[in-house]
Formats: sequence, C-alpha cells, structure tokens
Amino acid sequence: MRKLTLMASVAALAASAYGQSTQAVQSSNSLRGLMCVFFRPIQFYMAPQQKTAAPPPAASNANLEQVLSLLDRVNAGFKSVQTNFEWDQYQKVVDEHDKQSGVMYFKRSGSNVDVAADIKFPAAKKMLLKGGDLQIYVPRTGQVSHYDPGKNRQDFESFLALGFGGRGHELTKSFDIKYVGTEIIGGEPTYKLELTPKAQKVKGMVGLVTLWINQKTGMSVQQRIDQGEGDYRLARYTNIDINHPQKMPEDAFKLKSK
Repeated sequence: MRKLTLMASVAALAASAYGQSTQAVQSSNSLRGLMCVFFRPIQFYMAPQQKTAAPPPAASNANLEQVLSLLDRVNAGFKSVQTNFEWDQYQKVVDEHDKQSGVMYFKRSGSNVDVAADIKFPAAKKMLLKGGDLQIYVPRTGQVSHYDPGKNRQDFESFLALGFGGRGHELTKSFDIKYVGTEIIGGEPTYKLELTPKAQKVKGMVGLVTLWINQKTGMSVQQRIDQGEGDYRLARYTNIDINHPQKMPEDAFKLKSK
C-alpha cells in the first residue's frame, strides 16, 4: 500500500499559480516546470522571530529521532486538518513581497491526503489536489485549470511531504535532515528542522527547507523554502483544527464552475 505522505503547504501554493497558462505548464515535462507552478509570488507579514535554542552536537541526532517519531505517531491517528494560512514569497531582484491568505483543508483519503485551499485575499481562488490531479478554480471567470505532475510525480510528491499528517521518517528518503533546536512561534514551542533535498535537480531550485513543528500537535506551524539568489517563501498556519472532518464545509473538496 502506498504510504501516507506529509502534505505540505507547498501543495497549497499551487492555488496561487493561476495566471501562468495551462499550456505552458503542460508543455514542460521537467520538474522545473512544475515548480514554477508551485512557487508563484505570495506573502504575509512575519513578526520578528525568537532566537533558536541550538542543542549540543551530541544531542542533535537523538532530538531529530524524537521529532520524526512524533510525526510518525501523529500519522497513525491523522484524519484531517483545517487551518488558516498566510503565505509569503520575497523576490530579491525586485525587492518585493506579495501576499495571499485564506483557509486550507487536509483530509485523509485511503493511503493519500486530499488538499484544498480557499484563497480569500487578495482575489478569490480555489485549489484542489486530489488523487495526484491539481485543479485551480477562479470564481470570477469560472475557469478551471488542470495540472499533472506526470513522470515527475515522485519528485513532486517529495515536496508534498512537508506539512500535515504523515510519517516523519519518510522525509529521510528525500531530504538530509538537521535538527536545529527549539523556537517559540505564535506563543507555542516548536522544533526547528532544516531539510536539504537529496535530488540534484531539486537542489537547483530549492536549496533549503526549514520547518517549525509544534511540540504538542506535531503539525507544521511555519515553513521557509529558500530558492536561491535571495528568494524565499514563508508560510504560517494558525487556528489549526485537527481530526474534526465533520466541521469542514460540505464543499471543501469540490470545485464549482460556470
């Protein structure tokens, strides 16, 4: 049976991809083409961060094992997550930030996790990632765009393993992981991890991924993806509601079109 992966906020970033033509994405079979869809400009205001409490070198491996085991335990009972999100991407060459915010939904579906994102600001859009098929819906036009990872599905899915509801030890198959320490995010203690992609073709686009994992819930409350040349993406999640699928809107995983 296919393993349940940690679904990332990176998947949700596809909701901000509308504006790049479907034809342009479909014409590219490269991983870079897919990543262009997922790393569109997005932003939110980030408060100054607390300094990370770095562990002694001898304790680092033990602490990392502790965090990965926490994620494994959360995976065993995972059903769903509903959370508010704020996204941020900084583009150094133009020294600009753009922003989007809204509500995200994650729901276990067999051995996979379905993901939906309702973007409320600055313009309404909806993303649905289900069964490996990514769809973007724009209410203003009624248009639904489809994206398929194709032969790059394995690399694509490694970036979906960064956020909610999956096994921690699966991350080690795609990333070299370093335990950095602890940090207070949103008033809650978190574990801070740094992930370096193992695949060379991925390293060319994403040099480092930083995760902040809530110490109690095992959920990712903040993420940063460094994309090189000074560009980076930040994501923050608040009001995280875990394992209450009955509270989700009935149409959370449905798209409407004209």
